[in-house]
Amino acid sequence: MNKLRFLSLLLTGMLFLLVLNTNATGKPKGKIVVYPAPAGEVLDQRYKISVVGKNVAVYTAKIAANGTPDQFKGIADIKNSHKYFDTAAFAYFDMQGSATVTVTVPEEVTSVKVLPTSFGVNATIHGRSISFVVSSPKNLTIEINGEWVKSLHLFVNPIEANVPKANDRNVIYFGPGIHTISHLEIGDNKTIYVAGGAIVRAVIDSSEKYRVNKGDGMRNYSPSISLRGRNITIRGRGIIDAGACPTHARNLLFIRGQNINVEGIILRDASTWNVPIRQSDSVTVDNLKIFGYRANTDGIDICNSRYVTVKNCFLRTMDDLIVVKADKGQGDAKHILATNCVLWNQLAHALSIGAEVSDNVDDVLFTNCDVIHDKGREWSMRIYQCDGGTISNVHFEDIRIEEAHKFISVWIGHAVWTRPGDGFGKVQGISFKNITVLGAPLTVDMVGADADHAIKDISFKNVVMNGQALTAAQIKANTFVSGVAVE
Repeated sequence: MNKLRFLSLLLTGMLFLLVLNTNATGKPKGKIVVYPAPAGEVLDQRYKISVVGKNVAVYTAKIAANGTPDQFKGIADIKNSHKYFDTAAFAYFDMQGSATVTVTVPEEVTSVKVLPTSFGVNATIHGRSISFVVSSPKNLTIEINGEWVKSLHLFVNPIEANVPKANDRNVIYFGPGIHTISHLEIGDNKTIYVAGGAIVRAVIDSSEKYRVNKGDGMRNYSPSISLRGRNITIRGRGIIDAGACPTHARNLLFIRGQNINVEGIILRDASTWNVPIRQSDSVTVDNLKIFGYRANTDGIDICNSRYVTVKNCFLRTMDDLIVVKADKGQGDAKHILATNCVLWNQLAHALSIGAEVSDNVDDVLFTNCDVIHDKGREWSMRIYQCDGGTISNVHFEDIRIEEAHKFISVWIGHAVWTRPGDGFGKVQGISFKNITVLGAPLTVDMVGADADHAIKDISFKNVVMNGQALTAAQIKANTFVSGVAVE
């Protein structure tokens, strides 16, 4: 066995594994895996975390400068969007069972929120510390003394099963420590494994080829990591960081293939779209965590793909979070599920279809998701049809939005995103069910293009705004909208 691989495997096996048993006091019991940060990584100094007495490394992530005059400058000044940011903190560990988490900050704690509220995690204040019990894997956001921008994100993962071996010839293995890559192209029957305590830093190699974008003159390179083929997995608990890549230079994780699995990793500071899924079948994205603050750092873009499931993810990005698209001539997008995700919408849409829908989109379900903040300038949930395809059978169900400005939009028209030569599209069979939202002004807008390109058959059932049931009078619609039902 290669000596470096052997040492990497050995370190992985020694990563602070702690097994706790029930004791006479009835304290939480569980199996906990804590991963030390690699040497050379600059850690957050504000938050200190321990779980059952073991210290947890706290990392930093650049995020949009929410609540400041610079909030939207990053999207208006794309070339310089890297200059407009704030910082948040995040940490992670693995757990089976339950455990007590303690967070300590420099000042006295007067208030604390643990989001999403629907998770029912209640913290107790002890001077400069708070503590709470977690009883299952979940992605939490902790806001102490009203600090909602520089908040702490805590990713409680399930215990990993069937961890790949470092010496497996079908595995690209990144053990604990810092690694550097430029472009990785991964083919059939391969696995990329990023261990807990590992950081993979994506850079631009001077020998890499690029093309110049005619619109802004920026250089565009191949993605940092491309999964192209069949039966490919990228998984682990570590971090992939693209902070060294210039803005708009390259996608972070590109997917085109069949039977692709993404699980557990953290993506930080992509230079443009984080995870484009293009012309693919049978893709599962599970427990992925994404931070993006630069212009157009969409979270997960599902484009012309089928049988795609996104579940148990956390996204805080400077553009669309989970979005479905269908570019012209590349096939329909259909049979798509996004569920059990926690979303922080910094700019655009939390859950949406469009823009770029020239082919058809059908059978999409967004369900059981929590939007913990929506400070964007667009709508939390949107059907945004700027092109010529038909969007049908899209359902938003069991969604909890804790803060929003704009709420729902179903729209057909031409916009800056419209493809040349595309006519107007159609939208039909859209439903909103069991949705709660807080905020103001909470607009619900529906706009069809003309009689032949209209919005048809839209239903609202148990939609509650600021504690009051949505009424038909609160829905703003033009004459090219029909079949609206409110229950």
